[in-house]
Amino acid sequence: MVKLVIVGTGGIAHWHAKSFQSIEGVQIVGACDIDNDKVEAFTNEYNIENTYNSFDDMLEHCEFDAISNATPDPFHKEIALKAIKKNKHVFSEKPLAENYPDAKEMYDATKDTNLINMVNFTYRNSSGYQKLAKIVQSGGIGKVRHVDATYYQAWLTSKYSGDYRTQNKRLWRLSTAHGSMGTLGDLGVHIFDFASYPVGQITSINSRLKTFKDKGEKIGKYVLDANDTFISMIEFDNGAIGTVSATRFATGFKDRLDLKIFGDLGAVKIGFEDPVEEGNQYQITKDTERERRKSDKLKWDTINTKPTPNNFERFIESIKNKTNDQPDFKRGAEIQKILDSCIKSSEENKWIIL
Repeated sequence: MVKLVIVGTGGIAHWHAKSFQSIEGVQIVGACDIDNDKVEAFTNEYNIENTYNSFDDMLEHCEFDAISNATPDPFHKEIALKAIKKNKHVFSEKPLAENYPDAKEMYDATKDTNLINMVNFTYRNSSGYQKLAKIVQSGGIGKVRHVDATYYQAWLTSKYSGDYRTQNKRLWRLSTAHGSMGTLGDLGVHIFDFASYPVGQITSINSRLKTFKDKGEKIGKYVLDANDTFISMIEFDNGAIGTVSATRFATGFKDRLDLKIFGDLGAVKIGFEDPVEEGNQYQITKDTERERRKSDKLKWDTINTKPTPNNFERFIESIKNKTNDQPDFKRGAEIQKILDSCIKSSEENKWIIL
């Protein structure tokens, strides 16, 4: 039996609780939050026995094997390092940290341990994406030459999850003073992992980040200075180039990811909003030999895929098998280095070598 605690009981923690409770051999034995009313409601909803307002108290008084770190971004490092010091496995929400030095420190803390560490890059839960990645990594489309990856979200132009102008539930995501890295931090952390995991390491990047002042510069205590949209040109260590972009102004899309990878022997592509319900297929073409005929369209095959373990299941299985699956803290630190490089590139208006 893996005994697990959840630290932080905000919105994302409910997904963690439901996911871990659905896995056989997992018992959630405690929850922690500085907001007593929130954590009490959370433990009552999920029938969790132990409630704490201090993670230090939890570490001292609660017996457990692993933590699910669902705290806000600025607290990921502190919580993870304390847990690692006490020999606890750590499942962390993304991004791993607020900057690369902190993320590297977290990764370095795991190096001389046998502790399982994982970052919740949620779009790894797509079975179609997992299969697509294996095809690319094994040379199934030949040498990769070009990559296009986009993450489209309409949060600033649609009221599907509330109106940011009248509801402050998400306003912190528009304010750097409240710990937000904007669209780059919220969406970029996903789309850079999405684009590079199948292809390989990004070695250089040129980015442009943009904050649209005409949407409003301040609402209440929130200064709306975080970036709203970005676009990046990238080069991989294998010589391939590509573009990665994300925006909250993509009217018509709630949460849409698209990825196209072109090799010299074929290409693959995938796109979805829900990684499980819609991400259970991908498309592939190896239509390279056909001679041109006016009526022809090049053929793409749609391949349906069987479900693969989600990140929560991978974490628990890693603990049981004592072998760290992906995506781990090393990967989380790599992605954070990319995000930091995007900021530097935009500020200095130049290519950055990673």
